[in-house]
Amino acid sequence: MIINKLRFAVAIGSILLAGATQAEEKKLYLFNWTQYMDPEIITAFEEKYDVEVVESYYNSQPEMLAKLNAGGVSQYDIIIPSSYYVPRLIETGLVQKIDKAKVPNLANVAEQFRDPVLGAGLDYAAPYQWGVTGLVYNASTFKDAPKSWSVLFDPAVNDAYPFGLMTGGQVSMGIACAYLGHGYDCTDLDDWREAAKLLIETKHRGNFSGFSDGTPALQQLARKVTHAGLSFNGDYLFYLDENPESFSDIKFVIPDEGAEKWVDSMMIPAKAPHPELANAFINFILDAKVGAQLSNYNYYASPNAAATPYLDEVLTQPPIQPSEDDMARLRFSPSLSGKQLQIFQQLWSEVQAR
Repeated sequence: MIINKLRFAVAIGSILLAGATQAEEKKLYLFNWTQYMDPEIITAFEEKYDVEVVESYYNSQPEMLAKLNAGGVSQYDIIIPSSYYVPRLIETGLVQKIDKAKVPNLANVAEQFRDPVLGAGLDYAAPYQWGVTGLVYNASTFKDAPKSWSVLFDPAVNDAYPFGLMTGGQVSMGIACAYLGHGYDCTDLDDWREAAKLLIETKHRGNFSGFSDGTPALQQLARKVTHAGLSFNGDYLFYLDENPESFSDIKFVIPDEGAEKWVDSMMIPAKAPHPELANAFINFILDAKVGAQLSNYNYYASPNAAATPYLDEVLTQPPIQPSEDDMARLRFSPSLSGKQLQIFQQLWSEVQAR
């Protein structure tokens, strides 16, 4: 009788454990930038697959990477890094391949976002949204501002009004390289050194206000805490639409020297608890109408060619869809690794410290 009771207890325990596992499998863990997903899309996915989507957020790429390295690689099903982090995540084994048989909507991805930035054949990353990091400034302050990074770097253009740079090291170094004539995507050590020197000199000017991210930079401009800085075209359009009075004098431009084009992508961590759902989620987002819905919500351009007919008209023209001339000036931030990454990080640390 004791043995039978023991067997019964084990059997009940196994049933309960299986039930708990099945309940757990009804969840998808999404690790995303803040305010970067239409809640209605999440609801539609939950209803279609009878699951719960649990969303967590990060505010920077280093924060995302740190959480993955601290165990997040087995806690999240989907992450959404920017393009220059994609090769780094692949090389360090933090992500797994997409199961293409389960993601037929990969066929919808526009050609320019297939190779080589996200790896040959979209093996590991599926584009989510794309955009531009450009110059934002107060047009009432700079009435005849040149379409140039000189608004930030040349004291003769701006010797009095507060301005800021971006916390992202590769972006700030990239625009300094571009201003110096080396191209936004420069990787030559001597070019980096010259750019770092320029950034240090810029930091020491009396009207330099500090480093900030794209969204706070726009908020500072609206309050006239600063009069020039860097931000993203989608955020700019969103705030302009939301508060046209405060942003009526704020302009977004792609400087003639060049700027950053970026694409954020969906990736599956190497030990994702629910890879089946993760692949289903990627396929869901890459649906033509869902892809358009995402961009219409975020105010960013869609990398989904099939979504184009469903996009709001404002997303098919500048500043969201740059002109052909401006597109020719845009470059992806280079992906760095090994010794090259170490050297860059040392230079960027010196810029921050001095």
